[in-house]
Amino acid sequence: MNQIIPNGSPASSEPTSAGPIFAPPADILEKGDTVVMLLDIPGADPESLDITLDERILTIMARVTSAEPEDYTPTYIEFRDGTYERRFVFSEQMDGEHINAVLKDGVLRLTVPKAANTAKRINVKAE
Repeated sequence: MNQIIPNGSPASSEPTSAGPIFAPPADILEKGDTVVMLLDIPGADPESLDITLDERILTIMARVTSAEPEDYTPTYIEFRDGTYERRFVFSEQMDGEHINAVLKDGVLRLTVPKAANTAKRINVKAE
């Protein structure tokens, strides 16, 4: 089974951006040579998403801003502007060229295929 390790927070941190940073909850499923990841990112749109795979580290970021209708005055707000950010470390190489990302109803679905095993067996000759 492929192992995915959420990248934890450092022991101490300094804010580097304005606004809160949210870690979206994730479900991770595996079937054969594919990993499927489901992340809740309400309020995000495809243009705000930035998804990268660098070596074995998958990073997902999205900037969310509220859209208050004109002619309305907010009286109570629970949804806040901010950034979603989550990193995952795969225990094996993944095929970054064929990742499929779909955002529907605030849920990001990533289909991440495993990289083809390119290991070559080396024959050893006795002398």
